[in-house]
Amino acid sequence: MNALLIDTNIYSYAMRGDTEIIQALQQVAHIGITAISIGELLSGFKAGNKEKTNRKELNQFLDSPRVTLYGIDEGTAEYYSSILDQLKNNGTPIPTNDIWIAAIAFQQGMVIYTKDKHFINIRGLLLK
Repeated sequence: MNALLIDTNIYSYAMRGDTEIIQALQQVAHIGITAISIGELLSGFKAGNKEKTNRKELNQFLDSPRVTLYGIDEGTAEYYSSILDQLKNNGTPIPTNDIWIAAIAFQQGMVIYTKDKHFINIRGLLLK
């Protein structure tokens, strides 16, 4: 595996020193993260007592040449609508932010690295 799109929880576990996750991230050439995950992280930073430190660490991570930040565009919205339709038809809802993250993974042809089990409800999504 040469590239991974990391879910918010993977970044959090890595920053807490989870050796399994750190080793997995060290083995890939490219790490993607979404603007959705950045929003979730910033929200968490604001709720904590180390916002300045956490922001500095996040900025250092984002500055790595191995890391790409992915946003949302019209193509992402198409994937989002298809995923949401599939989940509704199957009666297997998942959090909206995770649908957006999955849409970006499909759009970019990437594997999602996550600890969230509900991503398995999305047909065709590649997971680590």
